[in-house]
Amino acid sequence: MISDNVSMARTKSKLQAATVGGTPDDIELAFYEALYAGDIEKLMACWADEDDIVCIHPGGPRLIGAGAIRAAFDGMFSRGGVIRAKPEQIRRVDSMASAVHHVLEKVEVATADGPAQAYVLATNVYHKTAQGWRLVVHHASPGTQDEINEISQPAKVLH
Repeated sequence: MISDNVSMARTKSKLQAATVGGTPDDIELAFYEALYAGDIEKLMACWADEDDIVCIHPGGPRLIGAGAIRAAFDGMFSRGGVIRAKPEQIRRVDSMASAVHHVLEKVEVATADGPAQAYVLATNVYHKTAQGWRLVVHHASPGTQDEINEISQPAKVLH
């Protein structure tokens, strides 16, 4: 019976990975929901099934491959349960087979004085795979307590 449950869990995980979403925005939403819920299976279903997927946590090393990424998130989930990161602003560059989302995340962190908020800049890169859109890179900067301002130049129009 135990082996049947394990087999069913693996099948469910693979099925879920194949049906997570149809757009980069769907995968991004599923990724942040999984972080918030501390759900490693849902989180890993967002990632592409490739050897060279990469995740860089704020101030951390480059994690390469699903095993390293899973171990890092498993460790975070086991210590604190969930990661309360919420996308506040998203800048998108989408094309037919890839998408780059630059995200301003508002993160709730635990401190000695209770919960505090910080802001993190993250870059999420998605590729369209045989299973649909999947995350291939998540790179998050070290956080700051102050909201991060954007600096942009107005578009120049040539006539």
